[in-house]
Amino acid sequence: MEHLLKGLNEGQRAAVLATEGPVLVLAGAGSGKTRVITLRTGHLLERRVAPENILAMTFTKKAAGEMRERIGALVGKDRAELLTIGTFHSFCVKLLRHYHEAAGLPPNFTICDASDQLSAARGALRELRIGDATLQPAALQARISLLKNKLATPESVLAGAGDDRDELIGRAWAKYQEHLDRARLVDFDDLLLMACRLLKKDERVRQELERIFRYVMVDEYQDTNGPQYEIVRAIAGRHQNLCVVGDDVQSIFGWRGADVTKILSFEKDFPKAKVVRLEVNYRSTAPILEAANQLIANNPKRHGKVLRSAQGSGEPIRFLRSEDEAGEADWIALDILEGVRKRMFHYMDCAILFRSNTQPRVFEQSFRTRNVPYVLIGGMSFFDRKEVRDVLAYLRLAQNPLDEPSFLRVLNCPPRGIGKTTIEKTLAFATEHGITVPQAFARASEIGGLPQAAVESVHILRDKLARFGKQDPGRTLVHWIRELLEAVDYRSEVDRAYPDPKMREDRWNAVTQVLDMAENHVRRGKQPGLASFLEDLSLSAEDERDEGEGQKKNAVTLMTVHSSKGLEFPRVYLAGVEEGILPHLRSVAEDTVEEERRLMYVAITRAQKHLTVTWTKSRSKYGTRIESMPSRFVFEMRGEKPPKGWRAAGIDEKDAERTERSEKAKERKAKNESKAAAKATTRKRKQRPAAS
Repeated sequence: MEHLLKGLNEGQRAAVLATEGPVLVLAGAGSGKTRVITLRTGHLLERRVAPENILAMTFTKKAAGEMRERIGALVGKDRAELLTIGTFHSFCVKLLRHYHEAAGLPPNFTICDASDQLSAARGALRELRIGDATLQPAALQARISLLKNKLATPESVLAGAGDDRDELIGRAWAKYQEHLDRARLVDFDDLLLMACRLLKKDERVRQELERIFRYVMVDEYQDTNGPQYEIVRAIAGRHQNLCVVGDDVQSIFGWRGADVTKILSFEKDFPKAKVVRLEVNYRSTAPILEAANQLIANNPKRHGKVLRSAQGSGEPIRFLRSEDEAGEADWIALDILEGVRKRMFHYMDCAILFRSNTQPRVFEQSFRTRNVPYVLIGGMSFFDRKEVRDVLAYLRLAQNPLDEPSFLRVLNCPPRGIGKTTIEKTLAFATEHGITVPQAFARASEIGGLPQAAVESVHILRDKLARFGKQDPGRTLVHWIRELLEAVDYRSEVDRAYPDPKMREDRWNAVTQVLDMAENHVRRGKQPGLASFLEDLSLSAEDERDEGEGQKKNAVTLMTVHSSKGLEFPRVYLAGVEEGILPHLRSVAEDTVEEERRLMYVAITRAQKHLTVTWTKSRSKYGTRIESMPSRFVFEMRGEKPPKGWRAAGIDEKDAERTERSEKAKERKAKNESKAAAKATTRKRKQRPAAS
C-alpha cells in the first residue's frame, strides 16, 4: 500500500484512503486530482474489490482514456480493462442498449448529432408554421437542451408557461420529440433522461446496477446536471460508496445545464460525507494563485478553500491597457515575438484566452501580418465537414431506414432528379399523417403530382440501403463501407461539388479518414460492427466539440476561456477583460455574475508562470466605437476598489453619477455618525466620577 501513497501530500493521501461511504474531494486547480482518482482506484483494487464492481464517470472520452491508461500502469492493463470507466453519455448508451425493452426503445435506435437535432427543431417549427423571425431553430434546440438538463418536460413547460414564448417552446418541443420518436432517434440529452427514467421506474434494473457497481466515482462533479445527478444517486444512494471529485469555483457551464448547487449541497444530500480539500497547487506560481484567491473570495456561495503554490514565488502579473483592440492584439503579438526571438520561450508555450468567439478576429489579422504562427481552437470540427456528414448519413440510413434527417441529407447527394416541389409535397404528407419522409415516399401513390422518375429514384436508393442493412457487417466493416459508397456513387458527388482537383482530393481525403476510423474501430473493438462504430463516432463528435483540437504544432493557441478548462500553459494572455465582456453584459442582466467570476478564476489558473491581463480604452461594437471600462475582476484580483469614474456594465453615465452621489452621501452620513459617537463617548468620560 505504501508504494501507492509515496509522494502524496496530506490531502491527497486522505482522499486515496477514504474508500467507504460518501466522500467529497474538493480539488483545487492544479492540485493533482487525476493522480488521486487513479491511486484511489488502485487502492480499491489492492483491497480486493473486483474491478467489475467499480464505476468511474467522467465528462470527456479523453479523460476516461487517460484514467484507464494510468490505472493500467498501476495494476496491469488486463485488470484496468475490466473497470467501467467512461462518460455519462457512453454509460447511458450501454445501459439503454442492454435494457432497451424496459426503456421503451427499439434495439436499433440511432443517436442523432447536433445537426440532426437542428433538423428536427426546424421540422417542428415548420409543422407549427412558425417562422425564423419568431423563433430560430438553433435557439429552440438550445432551449430544449437546457430544459432537458433541468429535468423539465414539454408538459411541465406548457403547464407553467408565463408568456407566449414559453407556450411556443413547449408546443415546439412536443413536436420536436415526435420527430425524433418517429425516426427512432435519440438525442444526447435523451440518453441521460431516458437512463434516469429507467432507473426511477424499474426497480429491478436499479437494484441490478446497485449490486454490480459497489463503488462509484464521479470526476468534475461541479459540471453535473439534473439527470446525471439523479443517475448517480439511483446507483449509489443505498450503499453510499460514492466519491465525487470537483471544484465548485470552476463551475462554468451553467448555460448548458450544469448545476453548481449539486456540489455545494453534497453534504446535505449525504449527511455522513467526508470532505477532503486539495489545496496545494502544483501548476502556478504564488502571485497567480494570490490573485485567483482574492478574486474568488468575492463569491459568497462556495466551499471554503485557499490554494497554496508548490512552485513558490514568481513574476508579478502584468496589467496592460491599450488604446483599442488592434493595439491590444499588436502589443501581445510583439511581446510574444520578442520573447521567442530572445529564446525565453516557444510559441507553443503561449495561450491567448477570450470570453467570446468574436474577439480572436483582430488577433488573427495581427498575427498573420507579423508572421506569428497560431492555432485557433474551436474552428470547424472534422465531424462537421460536408463529406463526413454525408457518409455518416448513409451509414445511419443503412442501420435505421426511418432516420429522416439523414434521409433528407443524402436524397440528392449525388443528384437523383428529386426536385424541391417533390420533397415539399412529401414533407407535407408526412406531417399530415404523422410519419417520416421515408415512410411517406413508400406511400407515394397516395401523394398527388409526384413525378414517377423521382419516386423510382427514391425506391432504388432505399432498396440499395436495405440490402446493406440486412445484417451488421461486423469485422468486414471497412469493406462494407467501401461497397456502400460505390453502390450510391458517392465519389461522383465529390467530383461534382469540387471542380478544382486539389480541393477535390482534399475533400475525398475526409471520406478516407472515415474508413481509417472504421479500421481502427475493428482492430481495437471487442465486438466491432456498424452499430458500435456509429455509436462511437457520435460520442466522439460530441467530445471533440467540448475539447477542441489541442496543440499539434509550435504555435500560439487562441481559445475561449470555456475551451481552456482543464488545460495549462506557461504563458497566458487574458485579453479583453472589460465590463460587458467579462463579466458579459448578459450575465449582469441575468444576475449570473458569480459564474462569470468563476470563469475569470479558471482563466487565471490556466497560467503556470506568466499571466498578462489586458483591456482597451475603447472598442468597436456594431460599427460604433464605445468607451471601455476595465472589468470589476481586475480590481478584485488586485484587492482594490474601482476608481472614481468607473462604471459597471449595464450602467450609463447618468446612473453612474447617481450611484456616485449616493455613495458619497453614505460616506458623509457614516462620517457624521462616527463623529457624533466619538463626541458622545468623550462626554461620558468627562461625566464619570473620579476614582476614590
